[in-house]
Amino acid sequence: MQNIVRPDLNKQGYIFNIQQYSLHDGPGIRTIVFLKGCPLQCQWCSNPESQKFHPEVAFNPNKCIGISECGACVTSCAEGSIQKTPEGKIVIDRELCKECLQCAGSCPAQSLHVFGTLMSVGEVLKKVESDSAFYARSGGGMTVSGGEPLSQVDFTTTLLAAAKKRRINTAMETCGLAPWEDLASVSPYLDTVLYDIKCIDPVKHKNFTGCSNDQILQNFSKLCAEFPGLRKLVRTPLIPGFNDTEEEITAIADFIRDRSHGEIEYEILPYHRMGQAKYEYLNREYMLSGIVPSDLQLKAIQESAKKRLVGN
Repeated sequence: MQNIVRPDLNKQGYIFNIQQYSLHDGPGIRTIVFLKGCPLQCQWCSNPESQKFHPEVAFNPNKCIGISECGACVTSCAEGSIQKTPEGKIVIDRELCKECLQCAGSCPAQSLHVFGTLMSVGEVLKKVESDSAFYARSGGGMTVSGGEPLSQVDFTTTLLAAAKKRRINTAMETCGLAPWEDLASVSPYLDTVLYDIKCIDPVKHKNFTGCSNDQILQNFSKLCAEFPGLRKLVRTPLIPGFNDTEEEITAIADFIRDRSHGEIEYEILPYHRMGQAKYEYLNREYMLSGIVPSDLQLKAIQESAKKRLVGN
């Protein structure tokens, strides 16, 4: 492993959440650090607040007191982007909003909330290390997620290097869409990489995520070749109407098997709509509203993928 003697603990990055006690994003009990910014716009994304690269205001109308009773946000907005609805509550005109964030600071009911806070590596590690007792017992550690962590590659590399220096087990969730040099720069500081491969067809991938998957697949092939000792867990969210067929998953399983010689783990994740409400808070449309997944179909495809990976 390359050696960074003194990682810069003052280096800053935009974080939108730090989630403790996770059991699903790497080995053991983990703390997940969610970074802002992602080059993809997946139609099923459960963290739409992660996509933009800067802090943004979200509005939960269910918490709003109302303009007649409060109105503090209207007074604080110099752009006139906060306007009154017929019901006496507020709506944000996103075309006028400059994301100055003043309204969120003035809201007593916290119906206005900012996604994205500038934090230093040292501040993040202080939060992560507060759970060190759980890591020691469970074999857990820190997982960097997003958004896409490689969108803030300097911060992510420094954070991972500092964590390794403190003997914290590290993992990173990535969509793989970044320059190869960026993925290569963080890999020496990782114990596990959780790598999303959503489908093999580049045209379909672009239609549903906004980008082709050419670089994603190329990066995965290079990762297997140049970092063979790095634990790799490939994950595919099973999305109705996108990749929920045996043919789609078989193509992914074959791609993995050809590069891993049976050494890479593969997990198919069930589709869920747990982040749908946040689209409303951000005045965005949730593209897959009304889709109902099939548990039986999920199990059948999972079994088919397992057989394919072992060559049966």
